[in-house]
Amino acid sequence: MSVNDRRASYMSGPRPRVVSNRVADTEKATPRSGASSFQSDTMDQMRGSTSSHRSKLSREQNVASEKRSERTVVTTKEKAQARTRHPVRESAGAGNRGERERPRAKRSSLADGASPNVRKEKEQVDIPWNPQASLIPHSTAPLACRVSVPPLASASPQTLQPKSLRELSLDGQEAAILEDLLFVFMGFEGQYIHYHSSYDPSAEKDRLTGPQFQLAPGLDPTLRDLTQSMLKIATHYSALEAFVEVQSRAEYGAVSHALCAAIRRLLKDYLILIAQLEGQLLNNPTFTLHVLHLHTMPTGQCLSQLYSLGQELLRRNGLLDQDLDESIDDFDDVDNILEQLKEGGDLVPGAMSSKKICKGGNVLRLLTERLATFSGDPTTKTLLESLLRECSRPYMTMLNEWLHHGGIKDPHAEFLVKEQKWIRREKLEEDYTDEYWEKRYTIRDNEVPPQLEGVKDKVLLAGKYLNVVRECGGVDISKAVKDVPKTLDDPRFLDNVNAAYTYANASLLNLLLTKNSLTTRFRSLKHYFFLDRSDFFSYFLELSASELRKPAKSVNESKLQSLLDLVLRQPGSIAAQDPFKEDVKVRMNKIGLTKWLMQVVSVSGIDQDNPEAAMEKYQAPPTQGAEDEKDIVGFDALELDYSVPFPLSLVISRKTVLRYQLIFRHLLSLRHLENLLVTSWLDQSKVLSWRHKSSDRRLEMWKRRAWNLRSKMLVFVQQLLYFCTAEVIEPNWQNLMDKVNGTDADGSEVTVNGTKQVNRTVDELMQDHVDFLDTCLKECMLTQAKLLKVCWSSGFSATLTSH
Repeated sequence: MSVNDRRASYMSGPRPRVVSNRVADTEKATPRSGASSFQSDTMDQMRGSTSSHRSKLSREQNVASEKRSERTVVTTKEKAQARTRHPVRESAGAGNRGERERPRAKRSSLADGASPNVRKEKEQVDIPWNPQASLIPHSTAPLACRVSVPPLASASPQTLQPKSLRELSLDGQEAAILEDLLFVFMGFEGQYIHYHSSYDPSAEKDRLTGPQFQLAPGLDPTLRDLTQSMLKIATHYSALEAFVEVQSRAEYGAVSHALCAAIRRLLKDYLILIAQLEGQLLNNPTFTLHVLHLHTMPTGQCLSQLYSLGQELLRRNGLLDQDLDESIDDFDDVDNILEQLKEGGDLVPGAMSSKKICKGGNVLRLLTERLATFSGDPTTKTLLESLLRECSRPYMTMLNEWLHHGGIKDPHAEFLVKEQKWIRREKLEEDYTDEYWEKRYTIRDNEVPPQLEGVKDKVLLAGKYLNVVRECGGVDISKAVKDVPKTLDDPRFLDNVNAAYTYANASLLNLLLTKNSLTTRFRSLKHYFFLDRSDFFSYFLELSASELRKPAKSVNESKLQSLLDLVLRQPGSIAAQDPFKEDVKVRMNKIGLTKWLMQVVSVSGIDQDNPEAAMEKYQAPPTQGAEDEKDIVGFDALELDYSVPFPLSLVISRKTVLRYQLIFRHLLSLRHLENLLVTSWLDQSKVLSWRHKSSDRRLEMWKRRAWNLRSKMLVFVQQLLYFCTAEVIEPNWQNLMDKVNGTDADGSEVTVNGTKQVNRTVDELMQDHVDFLDTCLKECMLTQAKLLKVCWSSGFSATLTSH
């Protein structure tokens, strides 16, 4: 008989099999032809896709099998009891009856004289092996397997154990191993290939690492070496199945879900290959173990790369070989906890992760780094490129939504732009740190994909600009984004980012400069805070002089506001034509200008431990050193406030209004001193005691010194006021307007097709505005700590002199 004939004879004969999820009838032999149907049923159960009809039929078969077994046992017991109760009836009777008794007596004697081992084996045959499968509760991974792990082959009865490999010929061993490998490739144990004793299929870490297999003893060394080289494929496949289930959970993000979907499609192709190999095994007599090895080598290389990628990703997620130092280093989660608490979240188990999760941009970074590492391997390069392409699709969807609509659809917190939803634009009126613009949208620096590393600032600004325009109704969010790159490897990727940034910047600039009249707002601020053409303000000071001479705590702000409204609506005044005069409000500050400036420049005061010595050093009366700031008069406490609607509040923010107030109070103090000195000159000109020439020469010399001092003080204050307005504020203001209007350094305007173009960004405009105010503060000498200390000490003597 030839080798092929012997193999065909072996393959066609009945063989016992390890059954994991279906009830085996131990009284009948299982035919070989049922292998294919059993394989498909087992695969359906392991993938959790068994239909309800098949489950009901299986349960009915189990119940029927149990009833048959119970009925057989009861019948045997009844017969035995009948023989025990009527021994005489069995031995009496006619001759023909005795003929029938002899074989029964022979069987009874054999049963009574049988050894205990034989009886034990008979009892084991009567008890069928009945493994059970159960459904696992739903998890956050909807496509995860819901069928329980099948029982191990080590738990099967001895009667189901196959014939030893030593009793088989070389061809029989090869045929048995071929059949087992097809099962093992799908993640099941075979007759001669079992899980290693250290593998626990119920432990998640063991399943993620993959099972190790061991061969039954007695296999030919050549076949053993070839089989062991292919068992890695089974290990990688089982590990990837567990990887797909774990990484499909909600907390790992849409990018990981896309990666799992791509790997699942590859595993489906792998199972199709296994089905084709099974067809070859059944129909091709020349199919050998070596041919199987040749067919699985390319697939084994692909699974090896996928397994390596999965293990690295699991290690970064802390699911495998987690380092103690890495498990407690994620302090960024503190911001997430605070954000969720501000949004009304609860500190419940599972509500927020205490470990760092590799998701979103980090997954794309991992794929990109591995692609650069294996760029010399064409097969691996093609595989990683396809995975990167599929993973980037959900990320690019979020990116396009941010770039073209200004919105963030990031339910898993994996996008490079982080949104603090608890920061709202209503806080711009009370927040001096501009949290809406600076902190509402930030970049997750540790989660930026390498492809966006060079343009991450543009991505952030484009979305921020467009978000402002969107909130003002300038962007149609219902309009679908078309003709944009869907993956990171699209050659239009960078052009898309640059085009979106340019469009968003132009849209916001147009919204600020045209629709909201930013330059008109700037001129209005100049009129009120820089006292430009301030005839109205001089009239206001005259009307409110009696009120402003009171201590600051006694001043009636409502009365001052009424007087200011009256002055602003005075016909013929420059403020009467201002459309924004309703936004100007009067406030009384409880802190003097000098002290406030010292706090701004981080100066806590002058020798707080010994204030009297400090005052004496600056030639101030020691009794004035203890003067309380709450006793300042209304002139020193008066300031203006200005309310700006959104989105102009992004440029004219609270911190810029604070700078305007500091400059205004400085100019107001100079204007007030000028009025006091002019009033003293009138007194010296009208009062008889000053005009009358005394006969005492010393009195006349004292008068002359007083006149000279008053004249010098008046000239100094007027020159200082002129310097602050004409030499500092006006030139810097003109430079700011040139930048806002898009004028070049030589004075020419930038035009394209007859339309004036502002070749600046909104952030540059905001920074130019802040730089203008800081320059004015610095050149007006309001940021010099030494000069502020001098003003602090000399302010009291100036007040006394004015009184």
